[in-house]
Amino acid sequence: MVHHRPHSAAGPPPEFGTDLHLELHGPGLRAGLTDALRQAVRTGRLAPSSRLPASRSLAADLGVSRNTVVESYAELVAEGWLTAQQGSGTRVATRVPEPHRAAPDAPRAKPDEHRPRYGLLTGAPDLANFPRTQWLIAARRALTAAPHDAFGYGDARGRMELRTALADYLARARGVYAGPERIVICSGFHHGLALMAQALRVRRVRAVAVEAYGLDLYRDLLRNAGLYTPPLYVDESGARIDDLARLRGVGAVLLTPAHQYPTGVALCPERRTAAVDWARGTGGLLLEDDYDGEFRYDRQPVGALQGLDPQRVVYFGSVSKSLAPGVRLGWMVLPEELVPEIVTAKGHGDYMTSALEQLTLAEFIVSGAYGRHVRSMRQRYRRRRDELVTALRQRAPGIRVAGMAAGLQAVLELPRGTESSVVQAAARQGLAVRGLTQFGYEVADCGWQFPERDALVVNYAAPSDSAWAGALDALCRVMP
Repeated sequence: MVHHRPHSAAGPPPEFGTDLHLELHGPGLRAGLTDALRQAVRTGRLAPSSRLPASRSLAADLGVSRNTVVESYAELVAEGWLTAQQGSGTRVATRVPEPHRAAPDAPRAKPDEHRPRYGLLTGAPDLANFPRTQWLIAARRALTAAPHDAFGYGDARGRMELRTALADYLARARGVYAGPERIVICSGFHHGLALMAQALRVRRVRAVAVEAYGLDLYRDLLRNAGLYTPPLYVDESGARIDDLARLRGVGAVLLTPAHQYPTGVALCPERRTAAVDWARGTGGLLLEDDYDGEFRYDRQPVGALQGLDPQRVVYFGSVSKSLAPGVRLGWMVLPEELVPEIVTAKGHGDYMTSALEQLTLAEFIVSGAYGRHVRSMRQRYRRRRDELVTALRQRAPGIRVAGMAAGLQAVLELPRGTESSVVQAAARQGLAVRGLTQFGYEVADCGWQFPERDALVVNYAAPSDSAWAGALDALCRVMP
């Protein structure tokens, strides 16, 4: 907290004529200062036309760099809260939004009733470290070299430049057998799975087996396409492939073999072989979601299942975890016979994906920038996971981190019957986190029942550097 008070009459002319009490909350100094000043103006504690301390003076009082104060002032000037004129200093704007005053009998809203202070929900990588500069360089190069036909209606399979770059990269990094002619570019895994569901319905497939832990978003997508989705239970060795023998009408299986989502286990070698044998024996398809297969920390990443049988495995990949979901680029590596069917399905909806984004990603991959970024983020996420494990060992030794050292999230095993109370306690701490039961999927006739298992699924990748320490501290505080 910083206080600025009026100077005495005998002292030098005041820079600031009223008390200034700043409480800096949150992990970022500049963000905390900006929020504190904005709140002071919003509530009327800083009156219109009041002069603020000089940036050098305020920086010295706060113990921060002058640039931090200058940037905070500049942001508030741009937003209209402050004005800055040479010779007049920085002042509160004369016309600012009316201070918000709750009715006398209205209770004050608590911060955790609105947006959580820290987010450990799964689904997002570290967005703050998107490689903006390198992506911009790739975009400029791609745009400069783009042929004229890149700006027209193109091949529904996607730009050849990107498909060629992906074929080479996936062969090297993931062991995928992929010629450019077998790759179809899409807008991410959701789009690719929707196209696959259409093709399966045309083939008169009635059911797609899914892992018993996963996102309900994708189960709903398949069901909305008219497909039944019986679950395969997941244990420490991955999905129980042998259970496929008792399921009727299943023409495809959706799997996350490299790193099961969200339990964090890998499909063991025997079950990988059994899955391929099932597909060959029944004529079925294995739908491989390789959403974070590049991020393995204790050893080299496990190669893709697709390499065992390219004619029976449909491989899905995207940049949603390696770069950012907002890029909206993904790919399907298909058996040859499926390519025309997927292209037809794509023509019924989102026929094209942005050619310029495709060319940029192709340049990003070919230049080596993509590989460097993945390696950098792999080190970063490994460090985060190690910090999580160390903090729990020291502060909550009864909590076990389950699953492999891989991916963007970890499963924290909790004492029996505590999952719900821990999630609620986390919410009270301003911490957003989900329990494992929210990812479970069980139907009445699946032939087995979920064992009682209490756990949290924690995304250690998403928080910014400034928020990570606070999020980790809040998480340790709510552990039973």
